[in-house]
Amino acid sequence: MTGRDFTAGDFDAYGGFMTDMLCEGRAAATVVILRDRPDAAAEILMMERASSMAFAAGALVFPGGAVDAGDHALAAKIAGGLPLDEAAARIAAIRETLEESGLAIAFTSPLAADRIAAMRQALGAGAGLGDILSDHGLEIALDRLLPFARWHPARLEQAQRVFDTRFYIAEAPEGQAASVDATENVQLFWSSAAETLARCDRGEGQIIFPTRRNLERLAQFGRFDDLAAHALSIPVEKVTPWFEERNGEPHLCIPDHLGYPVTSEPMGTVRRA
Repeated sequence: MTGRDFTAGDFDAYGGFMTDMLCEGRAAATVVILRDRPDAAAEILMMERASSMAFAAGALVFPGGAVDAGDHALAAKIAGGLPLDEAAARIAAIRETLEESGLAIAFTSPLAADRIAAMRQALGAGAGLGDILSDHGLEIALDRLLPFARWHPARLEQAQRVFDTRFYIAEAPEGQAASVDATENVQLFWSSAAETLARCDRGEGQIIFPTRRNLERLAQFGRFDDLAAHALSIPVEKVTPWFEERNGEPHLCIPDHLGYPVTSEPMGTVRRA
């Protein structure tokens, strides 16, 4: 990759069918899953990408993936008052989380481990989430995913793949255990945002630009309810990073009114996909 097309692969949204929309980018979704702790900051589910992946190989990411045709089909049935593209993105986040981590988020009823495993296996075999819900007589609640951010880089080259990725936050379901899928990810762990940043600063993990910026924003809040109130207070706008020279050094920059405590980073330290 060139030095400037790294942004295309940094949106925690990979795998599956992706519609190539030349101007709009490929729709994708990712979800920050949190579980509160009584005496410490909330933990977030992080994944280590397999080294064989085309984008963000070996990087720590949130679960997520591209929006596919099945997500749009299901959205047409259950969107309620949501715009169809928004509903499809939330469905994709739920589907990808189940497939990648084995966590069934946003389901309206508690699920036994064996049923979750069966649904995950069906997804891996190519079944759509809509068919799986119908087969098991289950429903999902799209309002349990709270919009947090949206990242959409500018297309810098004709051949560059660009993702228009919605980020959500959600509470971890009680009584469920996450596990690797052994294909896209090789390790899962729970850690506070600050702990994950410190881990990477020690050289014990890698994160790319949007992941770092989002972790810095998440680290400002210790509990899910506080983070949710913050997310609701800031309208979601597309974040499109740009290059700018500051103090004689090129930086990658983002807007300063969207809740991010750090809004630029020298290009010399930016992790490329």
